[in-house]
Parts: sequence; C-alpha cells; structure tokens
Amino acid sequence: MSSPVLSTIRLSAGYRTRKGDNVLFRDLNLSLYPGELICLMGPNGSGKSTLIRTLAGLQKPLSGTINRQAGLQHQSGNSIPFSVSVVLTDRISSANLTVAELIAFGRYPYVDWRLRMTEEDRAIVEASLRDLNLEPLRDRKIYELSDGQMQMAMIARALAQDTRLMLLDEPTAHLDLNNRVEIMALLKEIAYKSRKAILVATHELDLALQSTDRIWLTGHNKDVIVGVPEDLVLNGAFDDIFRFKGFDLKSGKVQHKAYRDTVVSVHGDGPLYLWTRNALERNGYVVATESAHIDVFAVSESTWRIRRGEQEQVVSSVGEMLQVLQSFGESSRKIV
Repeated sequence: MSSPVLSTIRLSAGYRTRKGDNVLFRDLNLSLYPGELICLMGPNGSGKSTLIRTLAGLQKPLSGTINRQAGLQHQSGNSIPFSVSVVLTDRISSANLTVAELIAFGRYPYVDWRLRMTEEDRAIVEASLRDLNLEPLRDRKIYELSDGQMQMAMIARALAQDTRLMLLDEPTAHLDLNNRVEIMALLKEIAYKSRKAILVATHELDLALQSTDRIWLTGHNKDVIVGVPEDLVLNGAFDDIFRFKGFDLKSGKVQHKAYRDTVVSVHGDGPLYLWTRNALERNGYVVATESAHIDVFAVSESTWRIRRGEQEQVVSSVGEMLQVLQSFGESSRKIV
C-alpha cells in the first residue's frame, strides 16, 4: 500500500478555554491514502467540524502530531496550502466574483507576489471548470448561483488548488437529492482518477454507505471507529452510535408498525416486489410470506392483480391497489 497522504499520531482535538481543555477527540491514530474517499460521520455535536478544521491546520491540536504530504514541488516552511485544500460551510462574502474568478483563488498559493497566473495556472482553472461541468456558468456571479451550483464552484476551487488531500465539511448540506448524489459521485470519481485522498464530513448515511471506501465513525469514548461501510453496518457500530429509532439499517427500511388486521401476501420479484411491499407496510398492513386472505401479484409496472378468495381485480397502479384493499375494510382478519 502507498504511504498515507495524511496521518495522525495520538492526536487530541477540541478547544482550549480558561477553565481547561474541552477534549472532543483523544489519541487518534488515523490515516488517509491516495485514491480514497472517506466519510467522517457521527451525531450532531460530536465534533466532526472541529476535527476537519484541525486536520486542515485551521485549528491547533490539543496534543499529538499531524503529518501531511506536501506537493513534490512545494516543500516549504508552511506547506499546508500545498498539501491540503478545504471546503467549509462558511459563505463567500465577495459575492460579486464570477465563478471563474472564485475558482482562480485556488491557484493563489502558487502565484508570485504580483498575483499573476501562468498559462499552467489558467489551464488548471479551465480544467476545474470542465471537470465540475461549470463551463456554462463561468461568467455567472456568485450571488446568482443556486446552493448546488455554489457547492460545485467551491469544490472546483479546491480542485484547482491541486493538492493531494481534500477536506470537505458537509458539502451536501441543504441540497436536494439530485445535487447530493451528483456531488458524492463526483468526489468518488475525483479520488479515483486523480489519486487524491478525500475526507468528507457528512450526515448523508444512505449516500455514504453506497459511495465511500471507508468510514470514520465518531465513537462514545472520544475516539473514531474506522471500517468499511458494510462491516460497520453488520457489526452494529452504526446502531450503537446513532441509536436508530424505527429504522433497520441492515435492511435499509423504516420499521412500520402494522395497525390493520388485514393480512396480505405479496408475490413478485425485484423493484416491483420491494415497492409493493413498502406501500403495504407503510399503510399498516401485515405482510405475510405465504398465502393469506388477500394475495397481491405484482405483475408489471402497470399491472397488479388482487385476489380475495374467488374474487380477483386487476389495477394499473400501486395507488389503485391500496384503494381496492381499503374497500375490503376489516372483513379479512388474521386467523390465529
């Protein structure tokens, strides 16, 4: 395995106050490797943003060591700008900048005292615009952007900085599902293709489980539990930390409480079966694995057959299926 882009040795992070140190994390030994997308997860108030800022060099650690690999051509007394790029939740105050101008700020650690960019700098800015699909917005003012577009521009700025390590704090906060999926998929692609190590603090559990290589999970004892997503699901680490209420992480489903006596058996396969069953459970029906008083056959995306004794009805949507079942009332009871 290649050497880590970032590693910590007995790192403690938190805040210093007049009354003493407020320790949020203690004795962390963590590593980030090239090509990895890692999600930092944990309950609200567990210190994710503090850890991100500490790893980025924006906040001093309480104790311990942080090792960062600087760019090969940029070893200096303060190599942080050349080793790590950061996307925080802070809003940009210079809203009159264009998207291209904002992204160009990522090259500032490399320019001379006259702040003149070279052809290489401009080429990197153009590449960042292209990689983030922001070329149509290059001359758009920052204040004209949607939240999703703004996040893309901030990631493009970090990409233009051309570091081996990217740290992002809640990059998908307040975005719609489409933008959240797009950003996580983009970060995964950047990590893989550019061999960057990317750490994302996020609450997006569903997306993290499907896209990240490893997860750093904040523990109960001011530590961080490290593992691949599937292991943390199967060994109960997520359940222990988040204390899910009414949600079964292993199946990925909300646990619905049946409030009807009607027992329904569902027949079918694939997405049709899953979403038909979901609709029934969501509406309070008892779903059986074997034949019951009522059988529902998910035949196709436009055909559901409902059988009750000798009676059978065919409907063309899940909504119509639910209406038919409701029309049966409570006459179908579970036999004990």
